[in-house]
Amino acid sequence: MADQAGFHGIDIGGTKIELATYDVAMAEVYRERIATPAEDIAAFTDAIRGLVLRGDGVLGSAAPVGIGLPGVTDSRSGRQLSSNVPALNGRQVCNMLQQALARPVAIGNDCQCFALSEAEGGAADGLPTMFGAILGTGAGAGWCAGGRLQRGHNGIAGEWGHWQLPATLAELYGLELIPCPCGRTGCLERYVSGPGMARLHRHFGGDGAEPLAIAARANAGDQLAHRTLAVHLDLLAHGLACVVLCLDPHAIVLGGGLSNLPHLYLDLPVALQRHLFAGAYPPPILPPRFGDAGGVRGAALLIRQQLKDKATP
Repeated sequence: MADQAGFHGIDIGGTKIELATYDVAMAEVYRERIATPAEDIAAFTDAIRGLVLRGDGVLGSAAPVGIGLPGVTDSRSGRQLSSNVPALNGRQVCNMLQQALARPVAIGNDCQCFALSEAEGGAADGLPTMFGAILGTGAGAGWCAGGRLQRGHNGIAGEWGHWQLPATLAELYGLELIPCPCGRTGCLERYVSGPGMARLHRHFGGDGAEPLAIAARANAGDQLAHRTLAVHLDLLAHGLACVVLCLDPHAIVLGGGLSNLPHLYLDLPVALQRHLFAGAYPPPILPPRFGDAGGVRGAALLIRQQLKDKATP
């Protein structure tokens, strides 16, 4: 650990791969973005190798690599599941890249990397615990304590988006139970994510506009858009209240596209309070400090944490 010149963080998406290289003080020294070779495993591996070698060139030595990747890694086989990069599905991605790069590699999902970045140097820096909740095309999170990512028995701690919508709220708002790509039905992310908000808008008779457009219409007095935001807020508040009752984090940091909606920071604490019992209070709901850059930074922090753990007797 002490001999490291720095760390590489890589954020892998279905359309782009982004690398950022950091020195030992976590100051960024290099950044590059390329298109994702999503279907061809050989081209994908070559693309990752090229990015890393160019980052090495800036550092002047080989550096370990942390990777943020959507989806889940099977905790027993190490194989990648539910990736938006088809070439990676069913493969032992961590082992594959460690061999290709001849160096340590750590892999976490994109939500975990986001949370770690906000826990160390980000919006929740210095707090004993935090929950980093991404509200984008899906809804997921990472859970950190003492500035360290806590991954859990299966490595899936923070997957609150796959808790199921309670029958009371489904009945109250007349919501159908929607199948989820995870294989279950009625998962919260089908309702509280960006596409989930658009789906709610259609459900109430709207045109399925994007969340920012729905918020703008609500601000302009559109009652249908206002109802969509109100129901979305209540469903989101229920889900995060369950997080508070389970983990009681010292802060919740929002990420993803919906984190740009100002009303969440104003209205969510009050809505969340309604789902808690007397004597329990919502934690601060905070905007992210690093935003879209958090995933790649968190990936670099992830490999740094892994190496530090291995060096500790």
